[in-house]
Amino acid sequence: MSVWDDLVGQEKVSATLEAAARDADALVTAAAGDQPPPEASKMTHAWLFTGPPGAGRNQAARAFAAALQCVSPDRALGGTPGCGFCDGCHTALLGTHADVSSVAAVGAEILVKDMRDTVRKSYTSPANGRWQIILVEDAERLNEKSANAVLKAVEEPAPRTVWLLCAPSIEDVLPTIRSRCRHLNLRTPPVAAVADMLVRRDGVEPEVAAAAARAT
Repeated sequence: MSVWDDLVGQEKVSATLEAAARDADALVTAAAGDQPPPEASKMTHAWLFTGPPGAGRNQAARAFAAALQCVSPDRALGGTPGCGFCDGCHTALLGTHADVSSVAAVGAEILVKDMRDTVRKSYTSPANGRWQIILVEDAERLNEKSANAVLKAVEEPAPRTVWLLCAPSIEDVLPTIRSRCRHLNLRTPPVAAVADMLVRRDGVEPEVAAAAARAT
């Protein structure tokens, strides 16, 4: 299994993120060897994940963060980053990776005081991982001051920092922020895809999986 396996019914989004993760890996490898960066990279420093409840926008962002931190030997041999088993993937998925910071709303808004340390950290080099990653789970709840703090950081990012913003729709995010992000819109997963995941991942009987998928 890989970090992409649980992105149910999001084949187009998964393909886009996998391609970006491969190019991100090439960028880090080139920098480590004092080589010029690859041309026409699909990697960018800011991403906006949108989609309705249940689409898995936070899950997609977390999977991408794990792929960016992947240190699997297979990756170095040309495999797609995001093995799901190495220390980089495992800790990023669990939320314990030192270079993956998450911000979520506590109450109705994300206040500027809750963003200050995170924004400050975004300007630092990765401590152990390959990228410094900032995941904002409720970007639609940034208030004016906290949104302005994020905007400044997204406008002038550090070379190895990636911002991952999640919101229900693109209209929920400040226009000046979303204009600087690559947008990925996730769809509601089809019933068949949800049922297949329940069978494949959790060992649920096909009939029960189909019924559960329809009910949800």
